[in-house]
Amino acid sequence: MTAVRPIEASDRAGWEPLWAGYNAFYGRAGETALAREITDTLWQRFFDAGEPVFGLVAEDAGRLVGLAHFLFHRSTSRIEPVCYLQDLFTSPESRGRGVGRALIEDVYARARDVGAKRVYWQTRDTNAAGRLLYDKVARHHGFIVYSHDA
Repeated sequence: MTAVRPIEASDRAGWEPLWAGYNAFYGRAGETALAREITDTLWQRFFDAGEPVFGLVAEDAGRLVGLAHFLFHRSTSRIEPVCYLQDLFTSPESRGRGVGRALIEDVYARARDVGAKRVYWQTRDTNAAGRLLYDKVARHHGFIVYSHDA
């Protein structure tokens, strides 16, 4: 039985392989890996009450099998906060067992708890497996994402 819960300080050893897997999926591994300082700072933010960044983990039989990182922010088109589901990852051996859906549903519940009426995220158009789930639990609005690193 998979349980979703807030990340705890004692989860670091189980969370790190999931975080590394997520980053590798998006091409951040080896020479292109995130700097250790970024991972350490993210970890610290989870436990800083002044930060709007939150982490959830999915646990099955005492082992972490998934993660979700999300944050709340203001919007120019809404009064209430919105929730950005920034990172979602399920271990390869746990895929297809409802772990991703459980994490998303928990983020939805936490968003409702703070009055946020919208949760959104982005993924690569090539993430066919993820999009099969996303099409069941959310609506694709057709936006194309641009970014620029200053």
